[in-house]
Amino acid sequence: MADERYNRKNPAVKRILQEVKEMQSNPSDDFMSLPLEENIFEWQFAICGPRDSEFEGGIYHGRIQLPAEYPFKPPAFMLLTPNGRFETQTKICLSISNYHPEHWQPSWSVRTALVALIAFMPTNPDGALGSLDYNKEERRKLAIKSREVIPKYGSSERQNLIDEIHRYMLGKAPPVPDILPTPATDDTTSAEANTAPNSVTENASLDVATAPIQEPPNPENEPMMVEDVHEVQVNAAAGPLQVGFRARVSLSRRAPASQTIEQPQRPVTRAQKPSDDRLFTLAAIGLTIAISILILKKFLKSYGIFLM
Repeated sequence: MADERYNRKNPAVKRILQEVKEMQSNPSDDFMSLPLEENIFEWQFAICGPRDSEFEGGIYHGRIQLPAEYPFKPPAFMLLTPNGRFETQTKICLSISNYHPEHWQPSWSVRTALVALIAFMPTNPDGALGSLDYNKEERRKLAIKSREVIPKYGSSERQNLIDEIHRYMLGKAPPVPDILPTPATDDTTSAEANTAPNSVTENASLDVATAPIQEPPNPENEPMMVEDVHEVQVNAAAGPLQVGFRARVSLSRRAPASQTIEQPQRPVTRAQKPSDDRLFTLAAIGLTIAISILILKKFLKSYGIFLM
């Protein structure tokens, strides 16, 4: 690089030339970035998609614009390769970009920013400016395409640098992993899982068809739960309380509705009380005595005997 055209005493130029030298002496398999010969404040880069993600194996080109106050102010980033995570040719809103200068630290470098950009790719965009939210399958298709199609951007110098970086990254980037077909066992398991409810239903239907039909219990066939009050043995010594209690318990037992409605209950014969028996006996005795006295008086009168 013809760096003699730049003022090496300028802090930004001095810092950028140091980073260029370090990038060339210590290359990475995950990214490659170089400035333009005509403008060291503009860099072209390419990163590999992060492993174990839908971006794996993809080669994503982009552009870095360093400010004149670099490294005290952050750079601006944009991607040139369609990727499904960031818009192309649009400045990306990240904590390492010029959208958030409050987060930038002068100790960071282009290398640090590229490492961070790779880490940001599989994260949730959360509606940030310049972000996209394609599904994994679409991103994987773009990763495959990114290896075959080199973006076209800017002047011939820019394009030559992009082509050079792409050739380098093709030798470093791992291939895009194939989507393995679902194993047969998984298909079988899935099929069985999908048909399991139907099988259960069919088996249940067969069981219902072959099993003896169990009719619901018919209340009419069950033993009569209502006791006949006539058959209640009344304890005379218990008094009325015993009779009322036994009758209430008997009638509160469950009985078939049809039988309760269709068949009228037998008339309840009230048990005679001991006091009523004594009254009837005394009345009979009194009546007998009265009749006897009348007969006796009539008999005595017939003989001329009068009772006072």
